[in-house]
Amino acid sequence: MAGEAVHFKGADGQLLAARLDAPEGLVKAYALFAHCFSCGKDVFAAARIAQGLTRHGIAVLRFDFTGIGASEGEFANTNFSSNLSDLVAAADFLRSEYAAPQLLVGHSLGGAAVLAAASSMPEVKAVATVAAPSDPHHVTGMFREHIDAITTHGVAHVQLAGRPFTIKRQFLEDVAEQRLEQKIRDLGRALLVMHSPSDDTVAVANAEQIFQAARHPKSFVSLDDADHLLRRRQDAVYIADVIAAWASRYLDLGRAEP
Repeated sequence: MAGEAVHFKGADGQLLAARLDAPEGLVKAYALFAHCFSCGKDVFAAARIAQGLTRHGIAVLRFDFTGIGASEGEFANTNFSSNLSDLVAAADFLRSEYAAPQLLVGHSLGGAAVLAAASSMPEVKAVATVAAPSDPHHVTGMFREHIDAITTHGVAHVQLAGRPFTIKRQFLEDVAEQRLEQKIRDLGRALLVMHSPSDDTVAVANAEQIFQAARHPKSFVSLDDADHLLRRRQDAVYIADVIAAWASRYLDLGRAEP
């Protein structure tokens, strides 16, 4: 796998840090990866799934959302809607510099994001979600003990995965306004839902809700005993292999020229 550090401007003009993982040989198609809430482009799940997809000739752009990792901006000023805008900006970057993404892959809240953003990317033919919530509001459960303080005072400082983050009231208001079920129903692309029945962060019932809301063609793959963050390498490798095999039925796997 060959990797390249790249940058592009997000929806609000901040410079977003990204990595383009490409196969050693022919690039058959481009994919866009959305990471989990408060994670980043270099989290194990993102890096390993991207690496796995390159072995099948699929180049993958993964990036840090505004305010995350090496990207500019303040996390406190972001929300689910701004994440969607960043995804569209990432697709625009791929389209202008390489080739438009045909495949979207999202992990956890990133899965909800790719479901919501797909309609803004006309070239996308297939969407794969991994451990995704059926409603973006689910993410507030990660800091439920602070919700009253955020609502009352407008802001609170929380710990997520051992790191400090600032959450503002506008974030709660934004996720409450999302209507993902209708987005899923109107997706108009092939959908692959992957989830572990033992996921104790996002329950597998979320996968069932996504699957039921979607129209065909749709597929579900159980990840058995995988944990939510896919810490075991073999889980991420399996996910990449399944996505690549499934997507080959829907993608135009010719030479993806810039």
